[in-house]
Amino acid sequence: MTVRRPMTQRMIAERVGVSVTTVSRVLNQDEAQPERWASPETIAAILEAAKEGGYRRNPHAASLRTARSNLIGVLVPRLQDFVLATIYEGIDEAAAEHGVSTFVTNSMDDPALQRTRTQSMLDRRVDGLIFGDAHYGDPFLDELEAQEIPFVLTSRRSGDHLAVTCDDLEGGRLVARHLLELGRTKIAVIAGLPFASTGLERTRGLVDEVRAAGFDIPDRWIIQNGFDAAAGRAAAERIFAAEPYPDAVFATNDFAAIGAMGVLRDKGLRIPEDVALVGYNDTPLAESITISLTTVRSPMHQMGRVALETLLDLIAGHQVASQRLMPELIVRGSTVGDEAKREPGAV
Repeated sequence: MTVRRPMTQRMIAERVGVSVTTVSRVLNQDEAQPERWASPETIAAILEAAKEGGYRRNPHAASLRTARSNLIGVLVPRLQDFVLATIYEGIDEAAAEHGVSTFVTNSMDDPALQRTRTQSMLDRRVDGLIFGDAHYGDPFLDELEAQEIPFVLTSRRSGDHLAVTCDDLEGGRLVARHLLELGRTKIAVIAGLPFASTGLERTRGLVDEVRAAGFDIPDRWIIQNGFDAAAGRAAAERIFAAEPYPDAVFATNDFAAIGAMGVLRDKGLRIPEDVALVGYNDTPLAESITISLTTVRSPMHQMGRVALETLLDLIAGHQVASQRLMPELIVRGSTVGDEAKREPGAV
């Protein structure tokens, strides 16, 4: 049985061709003066679209619009993760500048815990939510949108929900172009978590670029196994369990790349002479390890700032759109040798 998706104010606005703010004012005005907000023809069109679509006013969403708490809730998988901690710093910094407060909670990437903690935040009457823990394709976000709860995704994307992220597709392409220019055509990927758009898009960007150049990547060389060092080590052990070996490894997180380094060392393989290695995010550790790590720098702090500002614009009824912030390739010793290190951004 197909469940009909509830009509939202955004859907009405798109159907009538007006702003969400206009729809909100017409449908939620307290006094009988809707003509203050739109022409009689527009009011009639809005009311008709709402009736036909079975629109129902959401008391919580209405409360968010009329009784601000100046409080923003933020959900992340684990705040101890360097990437999410840096994104949250950007969120909190921008929030302070705009006179609002934030609080953050961990979902541990558990969908049930995400739902529970989201409800706890809504019970505290937050003005809106920022999710850094979106699971790709999870219907939970559709449910929130249907309830007209204001939210923005960051770090990860899901569906067509409003999001501020790094352009991870382009990040994967940057890695592919760099490795191909070095003559590396047998590339393996430590692809991260199967439900995280970050790993999925970084992998897809690289694979598409490699295939466009006329090369392929065997399925056994694409391992989805988390983003931390332990996951990177476990994935590399699978990739290098039998010959032939790849001549390059792209790990979709710096910590996973560092985990893979230990496996290459144990196998007696030299970096980068035998195997080139690339990470992602340009965490501080990437430059300071024994063999400095070529990586993709993602604008983590800026991502948080822009996500917060986008959410505040959404709450205020302004037109907003998803953004993909540009990554930058940072070339270091793990692909070109430390003696041949180049300036940041060089290819």
